[in-house]
Amino acid sequence: MSTPGGAPIHKDQLKAKYIGTGDADMTKYEWITNMHRDTLASHVGHYDQMSFYAVAQNESVGRVKKDFLERMLMPCGRVPVGGKEE
Repeated sequence: MSTPGGAPIHKDQLKAKYIGTGDADMTKYEWITNMHRDTLASHVGHYDQMSFYAVAQNESVGRVKKDFLERMLMPCGRVPVGGKEE
């Protein structure tokens, strides 16, 4: 991967810029939470998608946006306690 000028981007710089890229020590819960938050943020950022969801749910665009923003707080529920991850 490189910048528009052609200079290569190091992995550390990429991880500092994009939080959700993860690392080897990232748990399954953390990874899936980042994916859900990225997806919800994309939906909130694109008005056409928000309009589609609002029509499909028979709600206003503002209410759907509010619901998506609230779901971003804990998109996958509570953090699993102990146990072995798959």
